[in-house]
Amino acid sequence: LGDEVGDAAASLRLLDEWETELDACYAGCPRHPVFVALAETVRTFEVPKYEFSDLLQAFRQDQTVTRYETFADLLGYCRYSANPVGHLVLYVCGYRDAERKQLSDYICTALQLANFCQDVSVDFAKGRIYLPLEDLRNYSATEEDMAEKRNTPAFREMMRFEVQRARDWFRQGLPLAGKVGRGLAVDIELFSRGGEEILNAIERQGFAVLGRRPVISKPRKLALVVRVALGKLL
Repeated sequence: LGDEVGDAAASLRLLDEWETELDACYAGCPRHPVFVALAETVRTFEVPKYEFSDLLQAFRQDQTVTRYETFADLLGYCRYSANPVGHLVLYVCGYRDAERKQLSDYICTALQLANFCQDVSVDFAKGRIYLPLEDLRNYSATEEDMAEKRNTPAFREMMRFEVQRARDWFRQGLPLAGKVGRGLAVDIELFSRGGEEILNAIERQGFAVLGRRPVISKPRKLALVVRVALGKLL
């Protein structure tokens, strides 16, 4: 949302306007068509306002924070940018308990981490780094490597670490698929396995993500869908 404007100050003003509309929505007097439509969903599924407020906080953070010192700092960002999305899905599907939310958080954060690994060069071109700076130091990788698209041995070893960490988060969240209805379970499997396949693509190209964005080929996407679908039918 904020990135579509291309100007940080203008984006922040727009986000403030959206928050005002969100307040009006929850006060029972929505004005913008988007929030008029949202109001009924909010009432029907009793969606807490803070989930949307957290997403707006993430959009604001995108405009003001371009580096994250530690992995804990990065997780703090994911708590706003990724995890609320999973919570919203759970609410709509009738789940509100803490256990499912925690498992959802693992998956949503893992998806965000996989995206960060995939889009290192894309994000750097926007002036952002979504890899912990402490990891760059620990592996003797540098921002200059990223700017020059140098996939040095040190940088690739760091990416190996980032990929494995994201896989660990997927592993912790996957039990969620066994705790929800079949339809949602298929979606969870598809998103999770798709994220893991991105990580596999990174590994297949030797963790050299600078200047070459890892993608999933169409045949692999099809195989993934078939595998998940058959797994739920058997």
